Amino acid sequence: MIVTISGYAGAGKTTVGKLLAKKLDFSFYCLGEMRRKMAGDRGMTIEQFNKLGEKKFFTDKAVDEYQKKLGTKEDNFVMVSRLGFHFIPKSKKIFLKTTAEEAAKRVFRDKTRRHEKYADVKEARKKLQAREKSDIYRYKKYYQINPYDLRHYDFIVDTTRITPNQVVSKIIKFLNS
Repeated sequence: MIVTISGYAGAGKTTVGKLLAKKLDFSFYCLGEMRRKMAGDRGMTIEQFNKLGEKKFFTDKAVDEYQKKLGTKEDNFVMVSRLGFHFIPKSKKIFLKTTAEEAAKRVFRDKTRRHEKYADVKEARKKLQAREKSDIYRYKKYYQINPYDLRHYDFIVDTTRITPNQVVSKIIKFLNS
């Protein structure tokens, strides 16, 4: 079984993905981490990298090709990816959502984001909205899809008021149904 997790920035995708993979004893892949590394290697923030991606396809193409290949060669993994549902259609497609305010609070407090620093929650919210807008623009331009259209997903979880472990429990219950 392959589980792809998409959702809003700050909804808990990576945290939930790691916990879920551990619980299922699956491999874990995070394509957002890959893109952040690509940006960092170029001395860019993810926002700058996404802006570059609006003009230059290479910023998404390498990651997209990687997940396509992974979906055909491996099994039993959890992947966090905005477009995992698209590139691995046989996957169980999960979408995590949260309020814009909660997402901004979470990413502002997240000290592991070394390339993404925010002065305050208000700035985090503004930059998250810009990132979402860029994602929609790029993926419509390159693939004619909106990753935030909930019709693409098999199961949707609102993570606003529940813990990552509670999210994982809901996903496992869905996977077992």
